[in-house]
Amino acid sequence: MEKFKMPKDFLWGSASAAYQVEGAYLEDGKGLTNWDKFVRIPGKTFKGTTGDRAVDHYYRYKEDVALMAEMGLKTYRFSISWARIIPDGNGEINEAGLKFYEDLIDECIKYGIEPMVTIYHWDLPQALEDEYCGWESPKIIDDFVRYATVLFDRFGQKVKYWITLNEQNIFTTLGWMSALHPPGKFDDAKTYYQVNHHAFMAHAKTVIEFKKRIPNGKIGASFAYSPSYAINCDPKNAMSKMEFDDLKNYWWMDIYGYGRYPKAAFRYLEKQGFAPQFAEGDEEILKEAASKVDFMGVNYYQTSVCEYNPIDGVTPYATMNTTGVKGSGQITGQPGLFKNPPNPYLETTDWDWTIDPSGLRYGCREITSRYNLPIVISENGLGAFDKKEEDGSIHDPYRIAYLKAHIEELKKAMDDGCEVLAYCTWSCTDLLSWLNGYQKRYGFIYVDRDEESGSMNRYKKDSYYWYKKVIESNGEVL
Repeated sequence: MEKFKMPKDFLWGSASAAYQVEGAYLEDGKGLTNWDKFVRIPGKTFKGTTGDRAVDHYYRYKEDVALMAEMGLKTYRFSISWARIIPDGNGEINEAGLKFYEDLIDECIKYGIEPMVTIYHWDLPQALEDEYCGWESPKIIDDFVRYATVLFDRFGQKVKYWITLNEQNIFTTLGWMSALHPPGKFDDAKTYYQVNHHAFMAHAKTVIEFKKRIPNGKIGASFAYSPSYAINCDPKNAMSKMEFDDLKNYWWMDIYGYGRYPKAAFRYLEKQGFAPQFAEGDEEILKEAASKVDFMGVNYYQTSVCEYNPIDGVTPYATMNTTGVKGSGQITGQPGLFKNPPNPYLETTDWDWTIDPSGLRYGCREITSRYNLPIVISENGLGAFDKKEEDGSIHDPYRIAYLKAHIEELKKAMDDGCEVLAYCTWSCTDLLSWLNGYQKRYGFIYVDRDEESGSMNRYKKDSYYWYKKVIESNGEVL
């Protein structure tokens, strides 16, 4: 049997997000975002860290892109900050913001790096939060579409790959259910499902507009996908897996792929009084957009184990490990449906994230079978404590082992018949890890900064040289 070889045009990439890397949070006309405000609430982030300066990518993007080019990167996935383009969310367009991203895109193209743009990666103009509570209002739908079309009209001839929303399931869950992200609401299930519906409509209308303007471009959403396993073959645990998938995976992926909600989950939410309200025409718009998406974007980090959870069992709310102290995270679940205990067969990171390379293959297979869509792996990576030696070297064999194992499983998935267009690691440079400060490092490129300060100088980790060889050999040398 012939050995599988990666397609010649495969996009080996890496990713970032505006708030986590750019800094320059008020410069050149940028408006305030929800994150600029939220991080100033005492106790919300590790050691009170902010993205005010982040890793200074706004001023060092040329240096960063040159390092990407030296590594051989085929695509760079980055997000655009809405508040840099339209400072108040729905008013005047800020030309300086557009120019920054145009310069970044041109820099990528200069080196033959395919720019992949995320339209929204969690940083909402604070003005829209103040005006109508942001995602809680259907007004955001048309404001989002207008913002997206500004980007399409300016960059559509230069950018082929577009992602509408990054991890809608995460920013809504942490924003309206566990209060860990802005706007910091707790256990507000009714609003949570309505917020998600507004986000789905913004995604759908954006996809439809995109296809009018850039018919040959590629667009989809990126979903934080956690494929699941039942803990054993006890039927009640098998059913718990179905409940988990419907409420935690298919609720989003079925909208992106089919334009409809999973029936059993919708019925469950109707009984609870939490089902979202539709405006006239929503159903048709969702279906039309689903028929037009080009790929399913997947941010893959871990799998979940599912076990029946009694009605008086664990809740969705528990301590989240944001410190890197292994074992400090707690089990969560949905009373009466499922809980997610640790997997005894797998190791975890210092932040209690399960390490399961084969789950990437499993997830790709599931998407291929269920939706028959091409796949973009828009994130996959390892957050860890890295140490810079006196000679400036950074030895991160654990990151190399993690990525190698995942790429091996990705190749198996592709050999199985899954059509995967791109693989983007998280991340290219070290960056601000939202709640976790700067100590949780993901990059191939070490940035000299901690929670307080640093020179911002860049240093290549061992994994940088390793990924360079992976790309050079098109995945043959791992």
